[in-house]
Amino acid sequence: MLDLLGMIATLDRPRLLVSAARYGVDGYDRAKHLPRLIGGPVAPRVGEAIVKLLDLEAMLESKRQAKSADYTHLSHVSVLIALLGEARALRAANRPALVAA
Repeated sequence: MLDLLGMIATLDRPRLLVSAARYGVDGYDRAKHLPRLIGGPVAPRVGEAIVKLLDLEAMLESKRQAKSADYTHLSHVSVLIALLGEARALRAANRPALVAA
């Protein structure tokens, strides 16, 4: 089975891109942002979304490194924000619920 959180953790990206994504993750709304980023009328399940976002991010990273004319930092940061938001959702789903006594 894929360790999706581990795959996200091993991404080595420029500090400025990661800082911008961390700054924006609190405003991430998966229902609003995810369909726009990966296509489709509704957001897929968290695991599927992470896999698609990782593929999209890898493509953007290739374009960034190649200094491609169609690369934009805004797109890259948006995908990184979504990855961080989805990782947060995955961790929350796997965390045992706390019961108040």
